[in-house]
Amino acid sequence: MSITAITHLNFHGNARQALEFYQAVFGGTLIVRTYGDFGAPQATPLANQVVWGQVVADSGFQLMAYDVPTPEAAPATQPTTYREHGMTITQAPFFIALRGEQPNELLELWQQLAVEATIIEPIAQSPWAQLFGMLTDRFGVTWSFDVA
Repeated sequence: MSITAITHLNFHGNARQALEFYQAVFGGTLIVRTYGDFGAPQATPLANQVVWGQVVADSGFQLMAYDVPTPEAAPATQPTTYREHGMTITQAPFFIALRGEQPNELLELWQQLAVEATIIEPIAQSPWAQLFGMLTDRFGVTWSFDVA
């Protein structure tokens, strides 16, 4: 048996912009299908929103996303950051962890995702990794980076 876990993100009207941004960062193929493609009346705002979208890169990176049809259907997933005992603690419902073997690869991804992002933990050497950092991108998704 073979199983792959793929991150699937929920958005509220900006899934296409997020998927296009992630394709620009990670490369690969972008596939987007709208509610209109599946029969939603073209005169409704929902028609142009994403019912299914995916980015698949040659590197193995995969990400799926869609626009939640009603805001109540999926709560916001903004992280909470606070300081305790001199440490910055971040709590969020989830992170997307990017782990690589080459520091330069991760630094390049960091620089692209960091545009208009909130830096939670600047990318730097840490006691447990050659590089570690965390940010929340402009779409509200929190990313953790480390070198294996």
